[in-house]
Amino acid sequence: MKIMKIAALSAVFAAQFAFGQFKQTALPYAYNALEGNIDAQTMEIHYSKHAAAYVSNLNKAIAGTPQEKQTLFQIMSNVSKLPPAVRNNAGGHYNHELFWTVLTPEKNTQPSAKLAKAINDAFGSMEAFKEKMSKAGADRFGSGWAWLSVDKSGKLFVSSTPNQDNPLMDVVEEKGTPIFGIDVWEHAYYLKYQNKRADYLTAIWNVTNWKEISRRYEEAISKK
Repeated sequence: MKIMKIAALSAVFAAQFAFGQFKQTALPYAYNALEGNIDAQTMEIHYSKHAAAYVSNLNKAIAGTPQEKQTLFQIMSNVSKLPPAVRNNAGGHYNHELFWTVLTPEKNTQPSAKLAKAINDAFGSMEAFKEKMSKAGADRFGSGWAWLSVDKSGKLFVSSTPNQDNPLMDVVEEKGTPIFGIDVWEHAYYLKYQNKRADYLTAIWNVTNWKEISRRYEEAISKK
């Protein structure tokens, strides 16, 4: 009887996740893994409520449309022609899937030699880059993101986008391949930092996953 109950529950669980093209990947660490910089309650609400809603609403928005068979990249490259619900939720899903991976509980990760050189070439130094990235996040009025991306020539640039837009979308001025993004929506930091966004932007560097950012950088330039 117990085995049958487990099998039935497994079938229900599988059915829930069979619906919809896009899925939310598992968080690569525990909710409390970034404590001291990002608190467990914020991570849990951010991942299980906000991010989960984006993927669920995206699947609803594209149901029965040609976008149901497209990749996120295809959707974002033509998002100017699509309804706001697709733009906002496709961006929200992509941005958060990237965001979880560029954070880590591992201490003192370092950029690869190639990425470190590219940062120095583009910004003068790592500290200058961090200042520029933090300023992009601090200066974003309302909700949005700060980005480190690779442009079509393979060079790095920092930019900021409103809401859930990102540099892959055809609606943004500065286009490129994002390799690092900082979420500056209030739900990303407000429980711990309240209105002190600058403190959150300082703390984020303590949990930055340079190994993943380096991997994304080398993948991006290999396609140029």
